Amino acid sequence: MQQQQQQQQQQQQPQQQQQQQQQQRERERERLQRERERERLQQQRGREREKQQWEQQKQQQQQQQQQQQQQQQQQQQQQQQQQQGGRGLVKEGPSECPGE
Repeated sequence: MQQQQQQQQQQQQPQQQQQQQQQQRERERERLQRERERERLQQQRGREREKQQWEQQKQQQQQQQQQQQQQQQQQQQQQQQQQQGGRGLVKEGPSECPGE
């Protein structure tokens, strides 16, 4: 009896393995199809995105230029403040100070 049961189990296992392999293959195939589909979509989107990036880059460059100009203005303002601050200190000093 035991021998018979063992034989049956051994026969069943290879069948199960084959089924699993088939399922895996089918899953692989589905996955590949999905991936191809996704790649195709990505390429389409990629072209659209390239256009958008182009536009964004142009806008960003303009913005950067504006920002640089603003920064330069801020730096000039800071320098002026420092100079004014310096003068202020001199005025508070003793009256012999040159520049009075």
